[in-house]
Amino acid sequence: MKKFMLIAALFVCMTGMAFAAGQQDVAGTETGSETYVFKYAHTQSPNHPRSKSMEFFKEQLEGASNGRIQVELYFSGVLGTEEEVLDMVKLGTVQGSRGGLFERADKKFLIYTLPFMFENESQVLRAMASEYGQQINESALSNGIYIPATGVAGGFRNITNNKRPINTVEDVKGLKMRTPPIDMTIKTFKAIGANPQQVAYTETYMALKSGVVDGQENPFSNTVDMKFYEPQKYLSVVNWQVHPDPFYVNPAWYDALSDDLKAVFDSSAKAAMKYSNEIWLGSEKEYYFTLRDNLEVNEVSAENREGFVQAVKPVWQEYVDSGYFTWEDINNILEIARTE
Repeated sequence: MKKFMLIAALFVCMTGMAFAAGQQDVAGTETGSETYVFKYAHTQSPNHPRSKSMEFFKEQLEGASNGRIQVELYFSGVLGTEEEVLDMVKLGTVQGSRGGLFERADKKFLIYTLPFMFENESQVLRAMASEYGQQINESALSNGIYIPATGVAGGFRNITNNKRPINTVEDVKGLKMRTPPIDMTIKTFKAIGANPQQVAYTETYMALKSGVVDGQENPFSNTVDMKFYEPQKYLSVVNWQVHPDPFYVNPAWYDALSDDLKAVFDSSAKAAMKYSNEIWLGSEKEYYFTLRDNLEVNEVSAENREGFVQAVKPVWQEYVDSGYFTWEDINNILEIARTE
């Protein structure tokens, strides 16, 4: 009998604890006390502008959410290559990332990367911040990625190599150029006569040092951050392209947030991207000075640059013919970009 009473008492106690726990969960939901972890990764070093802007994001989001969202940051490719991390974001094992491969988020992002489309960085920023730019962000949801904001991945992209200075289109012909796995970049370098080689960002230094490739193209910041200039001899300033920098987020993780946390997350992401644009573009000149001190530098003249512009015109037409976007889309972006 005593044993029965003990078991009964234990059952009542456990039931009461379970009920209390249930009540606590409900109360937590009602008061918004649930917490979330946002695990983020990219391949740049901790000193890179992208990393600094994500430190800013962590501070902003944790503060604005009163600690209800905790941000874990992983830099320098410690969780994998850009491709691997983007796959993790789509699977939900990592909740966020920034980097290349924006074509995999949505092919419409390639409109920003049309060669020689923009005359300066301000034009790019206006296009990305526009209503049309927001529509491009939203289009990534169909591919399993939520994008709260897109910025610019550094300044204009320029070319380094260890063979010769590049002043004209003819100087590029035959060079084995490392390119990211971005269709637009590959097609552009084929159009100007190079031999594009797809190499992972984190493997580019060794590819340059070993001679697997002759050169690479990147903004000054990336070239310095990854020390790509060390096995190179020449920097040619041609200002051929600017890359977008979408903030990739797992949509299932985002959708699980309450409305107030979604608003806080989105505002923090936009603030971080604005900060990223400011420090990244602001730092390009200093990065250029580092390259100038280590490489032979030449700036392509306006006359010779026009030769590049003409050589890549078929690339624009090819993307229109393939249905990536229309000439109306292109002209819309150009009008937005060039309206002060």
